[in-house]
Amino acid sequence: MACNRLGRVNAEQTLVALSDRSPQVAPDELIAGLVPPPQFHDVSFASYRTDDTEPSQAQARNKLEEFVASSTSKGFLDKLFSKGKDGPKGVYLDGGYGVGKTHLLAAAWHANEKPATFGTFVEYTNLVGALGFIRARDDLSQMKLVCVDEFELDDPGDTVLMSRLMRELTDAGVKIIATSNTLPGSLGEGRFAAQDFLREIQALADQFDIYRIEGKDYRHRGLSEPAEPVPAENLDAVTAELAGTVARDDFPTLLSHLSTVHPSRYGRMVDGLDAAVWEDVKTIDNEGVALRFVALVDRLYDRNVTIINSGQALNQVFTEESLAGGYRKKYMRSLSRLTALSSQ
Repeated sequence: MACNRLGRVNAEQTLVALSDRSPQVAPDELIAGLVPPPQFHDVSFASYRTDDTEPSQAQARNKLEEFVASSTSKGFLDKLFSKGKDGPKGVYLDGGYGVGKTHLLAAAWHANEKPATFGTFVEYTNLVGALGFIRARDDLSQMKLVCVDEFELDDPGDTVLMSRLMRELTDAGVKIIATSNTLPGSLGEGRFAAQDFLREIQALADQFDIYRIEGKDYRHRGLSEPAEPVPAENLDAVTAELAGTVARDDFPTLLSHLSTVHPSRYGRMVDGLDAAVWEDVKTIDNEGVALRFVALVDRLYDRNVTIINSGQALNQVFTEESLAGGYRKKYMRSLSRLTALSSQ
């Protein structure tokens, strides 16, 4: 039961604050937690809605179905003698925002034999940071399939790390499916001197058969921008109408709190939420703060959490410089997701 600032009681609401949450995740829980998020718990290849005007969508779905079927049908000896063979060991889906890449990736996870893992690129780098490279590699080597969503290289360290990890996993016979908004050969462009790490980037690209998915952002069909902010004087009344578990935070306070919680724990931090209410949203002018916010939005999107805010419109949360910089695709994906969550 929650009582808002006007004194009105909503018996169907539990009011919390994300800025009060500092969850802890044991290293042993990290592998077990690498499963599709709640929004994709029951998706399948059959439930993927293709656009008839974009044949690449059906083609990508069919290729993934074939890849999973071939991986699943292999016997022990086939898998043993396939280890170390030259040629692509996985599938890489390249495409814009909202064309259903994550849906297809989760469908592949559901259809494949287990054990298998599903996580974002950042979650895998966090895993290596928490467990150490050797243990993370050894644990992931036990998987029949490793699914990597939102593959992106933000710094040279990640380039070398992930190149080595992907190579050693495929050498161990693990199949990999990855999605990204960037072709493998272009990873890292605009964020660091990618040409200096071309060998590592090319080694990544050589692990995959690459398929491009075209199409419009399904999250924006009929929507051009996020919902309008709620006037500050009306925010209490709007919040009081929400049911379920609602996290209400002062936006600057929330951003400050994110710096105290490792991004690998953001998912645990937002577990169980039905809605998030942000007071006094402002444009974020610090890149590090903005990237942490992007990670939070990704985890809220995974859980389909409704967003309501006062202050600035959500499409003004990133600066023009950020939207034109090396992390542009991260920010544009985040704006796409903010539009979807605020317009529910």
